[in-house]
Amino acid sequence: MTVKDPTLTGQTFWEDYWEEKPGQKKKKTSLTIKEILKVFDQKLPATPGLTILEVGGAYGEYLLYLTRRFGYKAYSLDYSRIGNEQTLETFNRAGVPVEVFERDLFADNGDMPKFDIVYSLGFIEHFDEPINVVAKHLDLLKPGGILLLGVPNYSGIYRKVLKRLAPSIEQTHNMKSMDLSTWDLFVEKLPVEPLFTGYIGGFEPLNMKKLEVKTAGNQVIYFFIRVLMVLFSFNMQFLRRFNSKQISSYLVGIYRKKES
Repeated sequence: MTVKDPTLTGQTFWEDYWEEKPGQKKKKTSLTIKEILKVFDQKLPATPGLTILEVGGAYGEYLLYLTRRFGYKAYSLDYSRIGNEQTLETFNRAGVPVEVFERDLFADNGDMPKFDIVYSLGFIEHFDEPINVVAKHLDLLKPGGILLLGVPNYSGIYRKVLKRLAPSIEQTHNMKSMDLSTWDLFVEKLPVEPLFTGYIGGFEPLNMKKLEVKTAGNQVIYFFIRVLMVLFSFNMQFLRRFNSKQISSYLVGIYRKKES
């Protein structure tokens, strides 16, 4: 039985999103993505044969990276038909096997297997109650397994700019999920022990590269954001080593599910 969709977006939002993003898989890797991949390389177990499930798995690029990097067996769960088709296309093109579950995370998934690693990136922040979403991740994870969570950080200085340029960001993202104090509740209320939590990526102007309200003033701000993107991609990369809630582009947490 499928429960009422508790997201800030909804299934139609994601079907439309993935339908408009057919070329995203070809996008150049950003510096923030490189920092996310660095966390994968340093923190995840290098054990071939482990089963890994990505929740909200479209379009599969991160999952493909992990499958190739560590020799994991790949699984994806997403309720977007179009998104799932893109995941299958990503893996088929690479000649790598993947099993895709076209399901709602909040449905009865008791017939699904349990996995060694369960993760989502850019997922839990789309819900009113992130802790309930994390609990659903844990339902699919073996005892002793690894849970990895990641969200973009649109709080701090980004929030001030985005309120003016792209107010829909706040409507479709739970800003509390971008605060580590919220993540402390995961450890307090769920059967997990933290292995790593922190802000990564440093200052990333790309987080503000969104323009919905096209006034003259906003056009000027948007122009300077694009200038900053160039500067921070080349001349000022050293500043990315500094991380905090106010300036970092991303937040990552890695946990182990308790045995009992």
